[in-house]
Amino acid sequence: METAAPDAAAHSLGELLAAGAAWLSRRGVDDARLQCEWLAADIMHCRRTALPLDAVPEPDTVAALRAGIVRLANGEPLQYVLGNWDFRALTLATDHRALIPRPETEGLVALVLDEPRLWDAAPLICDVGTGTGAIALSLAHERPQCRVMATDCEGAALSLARENAERLGLAGRVIFVLGRNCAEAEPGSLDAVVSNPPYIASATVDALPRHIRDFEPRTALDGGADGLDIIRSLVHDAAIALRRGGFIFLEIGDDQGEAVLALLEGAGFSEAAILKDLAGLTRYAKGRIE
Repeated sequence: METAAPDAAAHSLGELLAAGAAWLSRRGVDDARLQCEWLAADIMHCRRTALPLDAVPEPDTVAALRAGIVRLANGEPLQYVLGNWDFRALTLATDHRALIPRPETEGLVALVLDEPRLWDAAPLICDVGTGTGAIALSLAHERPQCRVMATDCEGAALSLARENAERLGLAGRVIFVLGRNCAEAEPGSLDAVVSNPPYIASATVDALPRHIRDFEPRTALDGGADGLDIIRSLVHDAAIALRRGGFIFLEIGDDQGEAVLALLEGAGFSEAAILKDLAGLTRYAKGRIE
């Protein structure tokens, strides 16, 4: 009995990942193997550590893997290729409309959660420049008693945040406002302002790696000539919008500590402090309005 000739195009998942990683590495993509594994795990709906490396994937899986690898080779960030990314306890939709949520911003959320004086009652918190909604939605999810207002001056970003809120069942917990800084907040009405604002100097943005510079929205990165334009405006607006005793929490650049401390103190914030991230780099600023 005649047997079918073996399909020369049939390769195991492990072989495909190895070939894809080698191809990406030749094109200057960092962590190529890891990115290929994340892509495959997303396509196959399994954990990265549980990928069936010896199995021969179905043709549609191979096609999806190839398409994703091409996008990675073109410099597109993995988070945009996947269309989602984990942030603390949530999985957020991610695309070109907003900055990719990063671990440093998870640390910013932790600072807010760890301030005991903020949680005596049901605080009203404004997340300025919400982007994907990562900060606002994490606070609403992890502290159900809080009320959250999320602002963004970019309508596209705000629409992504709303979509994430709907998908996560948090739409009724967050008010979304199109506007700059604290937007429609009444003077003296907020208990806390939290923000990961654009804080990179304009000239530095132009020198960022391609996957950031060419794909993430420049308006979420560019903080002006010295990186502090948005922070200056936000600090003064927050000083008006916060009630007496209210807090501000900011993510900042690792070389901006002294300048931001001076801005906070000049705007009337006491207990102003500059804090480090898990890598030991200057990353956060905090203050309390008197």
